[in-house]
Amino acid sequence: MSGLETLLTGLRAAGERTRLRLLFLLSHGELNVKELTQILGQSQPRISRHLKLLCEAGLLERHREGSWVLFRLSDAGVPGALARTIVEMTSSGSAEIQHDLRRLDEVRRAREAAASDYFKANAGDWDKIRSLHVSEDEVEAAIVATVGEERVRTLLDLGTGTGRVLELLADRFDQGIGVDMSHAMLAIARSNLERGGLTHCQVRHGDLFNLPYDNASVDLITIHQVLHYLNDPERALQEAARVLVPGGRLLVVDFAPHEHEFLREDHAHRRLGVADEQMQNWLSKSGLTGCRHQVLPPQGDGEEPGITVSVWLAEAPQAGHAADVPRGGEHEKVVEQ
Repeated sequence: MSGLETLLTGLRAAGERTRLRLLFLLSHGELNVKELTQILGQSQPRISRHLKLLCEAGLLERHREGSWVLFRLSDAGVPGALARTIVEMTSSGSAEIQHDLRRLDEVRRAREAAASDYFKANAGDWDKIRSLHVSEDEVEAAIVATVGEERVRTLLDLGTGTGRVLELLADRFDQGIGVDMSHAMLAIARSNLERGGLTHCQVRHGDLFNLPYDNASVDLITIHQVLHYLNDPERALQEAARVLVPGGRLLVVDFAPHEHEFLREDHAHRRLGVADEQMQNWLSKSGLTGCRHQVLPPQGDGEEPGITVSVWLAEAPQAGHAADVPRGGEHEKVVEQ
């Protein structure tokens, strides 16, 4: 199909009120059909038909994860450019769009409340729950080996949970800070760090999408088994990349793609793992380079298939990095007295 035909196909697909609303909503992140029907107040067959047309025109991308199908705005080629242009031209001030955004916020709050309830209920047994799915000893050994023995000035552990990564790497940094949104998890982390006498470590309540730290201020960032809970992992990686010093490193640990639906239904997982191709794309778009990928195969007992774990390590370029990564607003220094 020629560029002109692609453009015309995209324009025809977008030329309907509901489909314009869908494009605008999905420019704010991934959503599934159920969530879109809740926001727009239309039937599932009707929404599915609109999504099918937008996907066929290349304006949307669809991604299957277990029984869910997630949709998001395309960022590829002419259709992706057209989708972004249409969204930019759509007035966010219209009453209809404002209504959609309010409903989107309600859906997100409900989703976050469910995750928060889960974290509160399981904060004390978090490490035990993790061990049910994959050998944490092997994962921790891989983290230590990947980080190496060279000591760094600052480590930032995003989604720190119980603070285990700070404990694990305590002899590799001068100052360690763990960030998490869950007050219950932070209470457990503080207790663990105090018990270990790790006075050079601290934990802070904070948003992974809006870190209160300067551009190019952190030497090493770790994100351990966090991305599969997030609505927008790519944005979290971009924010992490923003605060890395030139030559700084980002280490990510997460599940490889799997089919364990119970983790979504019972344990608040948003994604059933992350594929290497997807991670490489996210890291590249975040301005990071030299990504290394290690696979840790499952260690199941034969009754329940285990889950493969992936470990990625990427670096911020030595020069020009800060200009390449989306910048936040004003941020305080990472080093706190």
